[in-house]
Amino acid sequence: MVGTGELLDVLLAGGLRADRVTHVERLPARPGEQVDWPAWADTDLVAGYRSLGVTRPWRHQVEAADAAWSGRHTVLATSTGSGKSLAFWLPSLTAVRADVAAAALDPGRIETVGRRGSVLYLCPTKALAADQLVSVEKLLTAGHARDVRVATCDGDTGFDERRWVQQYGDVVLTNPDFLHFALLPNHRRWARLLGSLRYVVVDECHAYRGVFGAHVAEVLRRLQRLAASYQSGSAGGVTAPGGLAGGTSRGPVGATTASGGRAPRRGPVFLLASATTSDPAASAARLLGVSPDDVTAVTADTSPAGRKTFVLWQPPEIPGERAALLDDEDPWAVPLPLPPVDRDALDDATGSPGTGDSAGFDPSVAVGGSAGLVGAAGVDGFAGLDASAGVGRPAGLGVMAPLEPTEGSGPLGTGERIVADEPDRPRRSATAEVADLLADLTAAGARTLAFTRSRRAAESVATVTQSHLREIDDSLAGTVAAYRGGYLPEERRALEAAIRDGRLRALATTNALELGVDITGLDAVLIAGWPGTRVSLWQQAGRAGRAGSEGLVALVAREDPLDTYLVHHPEAIFDTPVEATVFDPTNPYVLAPHLCAAAAELPLRTEDLPLFGPGTRELLDVLVERGALRRRPSGWYWTHADPASRLTDLRGTGGYPVRVIETTTGRVLGTVDAAAADSTVHPGAVYVHQGATYVVDELRLDDDVAFVGRRDVDYGTWARWLTSTEITSVTSELQWGPVTWGFGTVDVTTQVMNYQRKHIPDFQVIGTEELELPARTLATTAVWWTAPESVLEAAGVTAELAPGALHAAEHASIGLLPLLATCDRWDLGGLSTELHTDTGQATVFVHDAYPGGAGFAERGFALGATWLRATRDAIAGCRCANGCPACVQSPKCGNSNHPLEKAAAVRLLDAVLAHAPHG
Repeated sequence: MVGTGELLDVLLAGGLRADRVTHVERLPARPGEQVDWPAWADTDLVAGYRSLGVTRPWRHQVEAADAAWSGRHTVLATSTGSGKSLAFWLPSLTAVRADVAAAALDPGRIETVGRRGSVLYLCPTKALAADQLVSVEKLLTAGHARDVRVATCDGDTGFDERRWVQQYGDVVLTNPDFLHFALLPNHRRWARLLGSLRYVVVDECHAYRGVFGAHVAEVLRRLQRLAASYQSGSAGGVTAPGGLAGGTSRGPVGATTASGGRAPRRGPVFLLASATTSDPAASAARLLGVSPDDVTAVTADTSPAGRKTFVLWQPPEIPGERAALLDDEDPWAVPLPLPPVDRDALDDATGSPGTGDSAGFDPSVAVGGSAGLVGAAGVDGFAGLDASAGVGRPAGLGVMAPLEPTEGSGPLGTGERIVADEPDRPRRSATAEVADLLADLTAAGARTLAFTRSRRAAESVATVTQSHLREIDDSLAGTVAAYRGGYLPEERRALEAAIRDGRLRALATTNALELGVDITGLDAVLIAGWPGTRVSLWQQAGRAGRAGSEGLVALVAREDPLDTYLVHHPEAIFDTPVEATVFDPTNPYVLAPHLCAAAAELPLRTEDLPLFGPGTRELLDVLVERGALRRRPSGWYWTHADPASRLTDLRGTGGYPVRVIETTTGRVLGTVDAAAADSTVHPGAVYVHQGATYVVDELRLDDDVAFVGRRDVDYGTWARWLTSTEITSVTSELQWGPVTWGFGTVDVTTQVMNYQRKHIPDFQVIGTEELELPARTLATTAVWWTAPESVLEAAGVTAELAPGALHAAEHASIGLLPLLATCDRWDLGGLSTELHTDTGQATVFVHDAYPGGAGFAERGFALGATWLRATRDAIAGCRCANGCPACVQSPKCGNSNHPLEKAAAVRLLDAVLAHAPHG
């Protein structure tokens, strides 16, 4: 293990790179607090844990396990590497083994067959389920407890294996998607599991936010309803084996216990594991549909933590001849004019400023939209759009909540700590900088993860790092690899095993490794660009120095005002609470299809309605009126031939992944999300896989296949697209004098138009090729307001300022709507333009990023004046001078937060609100 002080010196290159450090935060070590194993814990499991090195558990593990064992829904929200898995496996496996023992002691009684309890484990990704399967099997083997049958079951599981799991699985590891599409609609095949379900483990529950979180909340309500029905013997006339869950078991929901006295209950106990979030009990209760008083929250982390050194880092300015090259997310963005740099003083520990080093190249420029194609106004939220199936999805996994005001004195104030870059002095990209740092850390013997914002960037960092290391020692290059979504499962498992056992020293990865895949013993984490949320930041940072050892973390800023602001304002990172997990299960656009799915599973009864929340009865009446359901004296019924579960897609992924196949061999290299296929595997595109380059020969969208050929090329390809928003119908309209407020349906259309081939490493354009790809249209709902010339003139917003003022107002309004509409910023998209074809005026749109809408834009329209005043006050009340993440910068801006005019936005909003109705 390399010491943190030595690693920091490696980053600083003996002082030569010290001028790139904007702040060093020392996070103190934390001692661990161990307690005895609980008396109820299965002795074989305890022996297994001890043989694996866990002599005694941490206090928070036992507190959570005790609460779950006593029959309380429990959420454990502690840091990465704090051992959350022990807290949910100890009570759940103990319950299963108690039932196994009971059956073995009295095999002649048929009731004992039904009492063998089961456990359902849910997590957001297949990778995490596979990792947990390995961990559980290792524990059971170590404890000689192989009488518990554990298996994963998801969309990749074959029919024969799935049938075995249905009949025999004690612990089933899967994901919410499989529950929604397969298990719940076919619940009679899963009667044994549902009828004996003791625990449902919901891992990484902070990932369930926004519309996705609302969908998962409804899936969990449907699961509870079916489990309770089977456990009371009333599941559509099907009697579940064993009656009430547990019978006379020693488990958490049994009728009697060793201490004698728990009343029976229907349905499983939920045990949720989360990263550190704001108010986890409330979030868990909302996810389950229960009162927060019914959830025990354990938040005090008693695991040991070594001292962590957290470095904020800004890459150096690049030479003038490369001034046209901006950061990797949007190479054609127009820089925003900002004040000269005024850097903070360096932390004493960083040493004296050095001379810096030469700028390298970054072949990882990710796909971006041309500012020239899109126009001067900003377009947000379309990076994940796939209208081929009429489906849009959020462009990322996180949400950047507004930060607290921290400096300056208003939009026209002095701004005591303004930090920004001059437009003619761009900085080196974060991915190129991280590749250098990763190479140096690897050469020094450190084990490191480098997180990037895109799959392409992960490949780039790995490839460039390997190139640097070959100059030192050719054998070192083989100790670095890329890890990202789209790799085949067996390839990802092999990489995970290699980084665990030390065959690999470093992985350049997307946020695919942010979740709880067990990788311990890492010395350092590099983060190439703000990951979008503080929850994600601390999840990624938590990978360094796990198991109580010291760790080093470096956040390297992208060439983006948001990143620049954050690395120069450490209080926005270290002194600001993590975000709450925001979602709304009562959203009728989400709830309606799940009520149909629930009715298809078992007819809905009046007594079921409280489980689905307020407004359910009224929504059922609407569904009956529209012919989706039929009302009978005994309840509400689904009477259509098509499966009701197909009415909604939990993640809005926009169709099946596109398989990338090598033409000559037929080998599947990996997959690309349907939403990204047009821009990443179009004909002629360069596809990179573990450093090897392929060129796309053909993209067959109808077959979800891209055929590629292996070729060594010295260029990369960058797609460019056009985005437009068309009003298709106006549902409601209000006049505020000259200002028009509208709500209705819109078509948000994107089309990849062409791509450029750029020579690497100098990025000279060597060709532009036109593409003939279909336009992708998302039919959704939007709210919009107009600002005619008279309003712009009254606000003193000139033609030069208008694009930036409208763009800033759009960003801020998107950031504020979640406070009023119970959504996530990533559930929304927007557009602002000086002159819109349909309105004939300057217009700001905010739309739902889901097909058909999700109710958020409609809520914004209903609260128009309240929403706009909150937006205006948030911008004006922020103490920065030219805009920051707390007001007008967005973590998902398609134009890299350019142009933005904060002061002009305030004046514009004042002029619009001057016409707002009173009251």
